[in-house]
Amino acid sequence: MRLDKFLKISRIIKRRTVAKEVADQGRVQINNQVAKSSSAVKVDDEITITFGNRIMKIKVKELQESTKKEDAAKMYELIGEDSTQN
Repeated sequence: MRLDKFLKISRIIKRRTVAKEVADQGRVQINNQVAKSSSAVKVDDEITITFGNRIMKIKVKELQESTKKEDAAKMYELIGEDSTQN
């Protein structure tokens, strides 16, 4: 599954176009390597996303083509969330 689609379906990012922009700006890593929006996401991958001064690290648990709002959180596990302060 494409990275931008995973971020949208799992509801980490609300819109696929925003997910694509974030990834193409180099703010998303898969297994510690910078990823493009078209990068493939697999089960057990670790994804790190930088939102401004917040860093979110998740582990992919399952992939689904579509999901209901209440089931979206089952697609990933939150490993850590840090705030970088200057």
